[in-house]
Amino acid sequence: VQLVESGGGLVQAGGSLRLSCAASGSIFSIVVMGWYRQAPGNQRELVAAITSGGSTNYADSVKGRFTISRDNAKNTVYLQMNSLKPEDTAVYYCNSEILRYGGRVMGDYWGQGTQVTVSS
Repeated sequence: VQLVESGGGLVQAGGSLRLSCAASGSIFSIVVMGWYRQAPGNQRELVAAITSGGSTNYADSVKGRFTISRDNAKNTVYLQMNSLKPEDTAVYYCNSEILRYGGRVMGDYWGQGTQVTVSS
């Protein structure tokens, strides 16, 4: 299983970016897809997550600014980031809990990370 992220970059404060993460490989079903981020010197933290049924969870720091969505047919999750702030600067990682082998095995998978830099 591979998770491939795209969409990071440099943006000014107040701007927007959209991250995408596509899962591929031997996948029976995807239970949860989410985004984490890690800034230098900080621990990795959950930004947002979405279940296969569409239930979402957001970090307090991004509520009202970020929106997570997914396309189950494409095994893809998106993170629309609006009103970006310098403190949103971090490497953003895609994460997914995936069932394989007819649903008998659950695995936790990570993408390679994509840099988001917000200038003031």
